This record gives sequence, C-alpha cells and structure tokens, in this order.
Amino acid sequence: MLKRVKNSGMAYALVFTMMLPAAGFAADATKQDAAKKQMQNNDQKNAVVQAPAKPQPTKEELFSKASIAKLSETYGHLIQKGLENPIIKLDFTAVLKGMQDGKAGKPAPMSEQEYEDTINLVQEYAYQDLANKNLQEATTFLKDNAKKTGVKEIETGKLQYLVLQEGKGDVVTEETVPTVNYSGKYLDGTVFGSSEQSGGPIAISLNSTIPGFRKGVLGMKKGEKRRLFIHPDVGYGMSGQLLPNALLIFEIEVTDVKPKPKDDNKAAKGQTPGQQLASAEPLFQDQFDEEDGDDEDEREEYQSEMEQQDSEDAAAPTKTYPAPSVAKKG
Repeated sequence: MLKRVKNSGMAYALVFTMMLPAAGFAADATKQDAAKKQMQNNDQKNAVVQAPAKPQPTKEELFSKASIAKLSETYGHLIQKGLENPIIKLDFTAVLKGMQDGKAGKPAPMSEQEYEDTINLVQEYAYQDLANKNLQEATTFLKDNAKKTGVKEIETGKLQYLVLQEGKGDVVTEETVPTVNYSGKYLDGTVFGSSEQSGGPIAISLNSTIPGFRKGVLGMKKGEKRRLFIHPDVGYGMSGQLLPNALLIFEIEVTDVKPKPKDDNKAAKGQTPGQQLASAEPLFQDQFDEEDGDDEDEREEYQSEMEQQDSEDAAAPTKTYPAPSVAKKG
C-alpha cells in the first residue's frame, strides 16, 4: 500500500511488528476421515482436504538460534523495503555502514536534529520535483492518448475514457447510486486501490467522489465497463493519499444502478466542495493505514488539506511548484 508523503517533510522510521502463528491443530484424524468420506459421497472427486494447521512453536523453538536467524533476516528484508521510498531513495551501502558503525560505538556523521532538519528539506525538494514530473507526464500522456482509436474526451486534456464493454441497463445519473467494480492504477501500472481489496463491488454516492471519477461514471449503463484517464486537475492534485499530481487510470464496471436516497441529497447540500472531495475516502479505504492508532487524525488532516486547496485555487489549473527556500536560523 502506498501511503501519503507530506510536502512538509518527515523523518524516516522503521517499524517492525513480529506476528507469530498462534493456531493449533484444527481437527484430528477421525474428523479428517469423516470429511473425506463425505466428499466422496457427494462425488467431489477433485476436492482437496485442507491440511491441519501447524502447532504453535514452543518457547525454546522461538528463541533458538535458527529461529532468531530467520527473524533477523526477515527484518532485514523489511528494512530494505522501507528504503524504497517513491520520493527519495536512501543509499543502502551507507545505511549498512551506519548500522555497523553504530554497533561499533562510532559517532554518527550528523546529530539527530541535523538529520531531521536535513531529511525534511531533502524530502521537500524531492516531493516537489516528483509533483512537477508527474504533472508533466500526465499532461503529455493525455495529449497523446486523445489521438488513440476509441478514446473520448469529457474535458479536453483533463478527462478521457475508453469503452471496454457496452452496457444495456439503467443509466448512471446525478440522481442515482451506482454499484461498481473498480481498480485504480498509476501511469506505470502500479495498483493503488480496488474494489476487490475492499471485498467486492461497492455502492458509490457520486457527489462524494473526486470530479474526474464522478464525471467519468455519469452516463454509464448497467453492465458497461470503462477505462478512465484522470488528470490531477480533476483528481487529487497535490492533496490526498496518493502520489502528488499523479495521473489516475480507473477501470470501472457498473454492476447495478439504484435511485439515490433522499437523505443523500440533503447531506450533499450541507457540504463544501472540499468536504465532498474529502469524503471520497471510502472509495480508497485501503489508502488509510488501518493498523495505525492515529487513523482518525490522518483522515481529519486529509480533509483539512483538501478544503484548503479548494478554497485557494479550486478553479485554477494545477501548477508546478518551485524549490523551497531555505529559512535562515536566527
């Protein structure tokens, strides 16, 4: 899962939670024999009998040299994954040297405060560079994509779609709530969310989604499949959980269309544009780390950022951002 990278910068942290198996034997030999006979009686010749769960390791086994070695090696893999940040990639060799020097009692090349100040500034530069790069790529892609056979434009250079499968049922309008299967990808094919990850088709209130998704789904018929190409101007731009100014590509299938509940209209009238955009978060629930205890604070901050963005330049095109100035310490 890709988590939001704030343009204010952040310090790196590596968190490792070790979860050990706690399951015991689920069934004895008698139950297994009975299950086999039942499947044979039902002519389920190809059915596979699930093997019993492995017993929980003993304390001695957990603290054995071999077990600790496996845990340590796995921890190393997790550290390596933590270094593969889309905003900035740290030097693996230098990280390893720092660990070795720290173990040997040698001083670090920077104090913790110097590290925090520097990494914040480095990430701020890198974040803005990535935002500018993504914006340029999104604009160029949509310009070229518009020339391809079958691609239709809803907003020139901002929102396009390609029909993958025609539909024949009810039409999605502002007064309906469609149920959809969807998958969302970046330009490089990386999946950032899908209905499958959320447990299956989901019903969506269109006035609670990002503009590009809402406008792209309007007019679809039940059974229709579309591929949407959404520019950051009508996507998340520099706000939200996803990469800054990223082009979003959705594949959407409308599985059902129902009338909008009356209370849905009332709720929408009481929302500001920023609140409506922020409430699109159910569409990407997997973008919020449910394991974090500060999940609610993260959601509130997410909504606040989008409200601020909408109030400042809701009608303005997405802009490039200059490198941050370095504040002089007094």
